[in-house]
Amino acid sequence: MIELKNILYRVTLNAVVGSTGLEVNEIHFDSRKVVSNDVFVAIKGVSVDGHDYIATAIDKGAVAVVCEKIPDQIADNVTYIEVDSSSKALAIIASNYYGVPSANLKLVGVTGTNGKTTVASLLYQLFNQAGYKTGLLSTVKILVDNLEYNATHTTPDSLTINKYLSEMNAAGVEFCFMEVSSHGIHQNRTEGLQFEGGIFTNLSHDHLDYHDTFAEYRDVKKMFFDKLPKTAFALVNVDDKNGLVMLQNTASRKYTYALKSYADYRAQILENQLNGLFLKINDKEVWARLIGNFNAYNLLAIYGTADLLGLESDEILRLISKLESVSGRFQYLVSEEKITAIVDYAHTPDALKNVLETINTIRTKNEELITVVGCGGDRDKTKRPKMAHIASALSTKVIFTSDNPRSETPEVIIDDMEAGVEPQNFNKTMSIVDRRQAIKTACQLAGSRDIILIAGKGHETYQEVKGVRTNFNDYKIVEEFLKQLGK
Repeated sequence: MIELKNILYRVTLNAVVGSTGLEVNEIHFDSRKVVSNDVFVAIKGVSVDGHDYIATAIDKGAVAVVCEKIPDQIADNVTYIEVDSSSKALAIIASNYYGVPSANLKLVGVTGTNGKTTVASLLYQLFNQAGYKTGLLSTVKILVDNLEYNATHTTPDSLTINKYLSEMNAAGVEFCFMEVSSHGIHQNRTEGLQFEGGIFTNLSHDHLDYHDTFAEYRDVKKMFFDKLPKTAFALVNVDDKNGLVMLQNTASRKYTYALKSYADYRAQILENQLNGLFLKINDKEVWARLIGNFNAYNLLAIYGTADLLGLESDEILRLISKLESVSGRFQYLVSEEKITAIVDYAHTPDALKNVLETINTIRTKNEELITVVGCGGDRDKTKRPKMAHIASALSTKVIFTSDNPRSETPEVIIDDMEAGVEPQNFNKTMSIVDRRQAIKTACQLAGSRDIILIAGKGHETYQEVKGVRTNFNDYKIVEEFLKQLGK
């Protein structure tokens, strides 16, 4: 139990009805989880308004309610706290409830359209191998030192974030690397967290189903840097035109990285092969197992961050040479017939373009490049024709298929994609709605030394159709078919 007034520290209160001196148990923003002596925070969501469930929460035992408008009907022995933003209040309350755990470790946030998972996960890998107790909050998984939990969101809700940060405190974790999504920033999930630093990877077309315009999407990302304290660092990719925008209003220490521009941290690609990258970073050479230009940027961000967090340059390079690719991020296997199958999370036009251009830079052009790609349902529809245009222009064969159709009809999503294919590329494409069959067909079409790219789902181990999730793992499926077909 904790006194209510102690978890309201730093929350801006508009009005209070009742006592803040009462003892409370837990905090919830889902009325179904409320039990006796809990605090219920009423949040206006995209489809549900928590204010409609205040009475339900009180019936289930809530003794305090945080809301943006105090109800007309007031229950006896319940404290009502009115705030401007319930989501912002929840984040600060969650931090206070768990003892401000972000202050007890060095927390670094990674934001951008592409590369968040790779950069955060590889920083976890690097610091873990350097002998530090390290934490990770990512799309793929949550790690408290070496203890693993499943992740459900790129940036979890603020209660979940602070719960895991508190567990990291208990485990003696010194560094934590966290993906920070535009949804998470916009919904105030990172409010109240004390960041040691922030990294900006890049910005391209994504989430315009949620953000009305690209400018709004960019400005939400920028909010993260605007709120960094002067004690923190901001490290941004200045080869992306939005990199310097992120630094415009930040009070933090400003650092840059780039492959093409003048920057604090610079890299040059000396060799780019299917088995790795040979880089020169700030005049020192390193061989890395990761592949492609986009990973050169990711490795440079990792180098800069490790340097800013106090690791020695030669030690960072030694550890970079040992890093292994993240699940579903340019994850590849080579079959007996030397067919290379690559699984990648590329689900935006820019990410797909990066992956295909990387493969085309490396391959000799004597091989077929067969791409299997779909687009998610109930998400930004404007990127569907763009992704199909890119896939058909940069591959020798393309199979359009289902990704996670969710509540949409897969055939309609594929129709939207096909609209982006130019006439000269029609004969390269085919559509197979069943994703498993599409992957099998790609394996059947592939010959020795050909390359198969399976894009869109990456690390995901499920497919969601009409609200039902079934087991589905691109990497395991392509591996299974190549063996079955004796390839």
